[in-house]
Amino acid sequence: MVREGLDSLIILGSWMIWKHRNRVIFYGGSPNLPLIMEHADEERRGWEIAGAKGLSLLAVPLHRLL
Repeated sequence: MVREGLDSLIILGSWMIWKHRNRVIFYGGSPNLPLIMEHADEERRGWEIAGAKGLSLLAVPLHRLL
């Protein structure tokens, strides 16, 4: 279960960085790590609801990181 969660967390992180990169490159945004983290937390909750196995075991809520 932990392995599946780790795989999902890596994919989620990569996806969020890719989306943010596109926002910066193509729409003139500026790099913003807290914004990436906030969006990743929201996306993680959606993935958990959709059934991403083990993800909730590894994810730390954003307010604990800041």
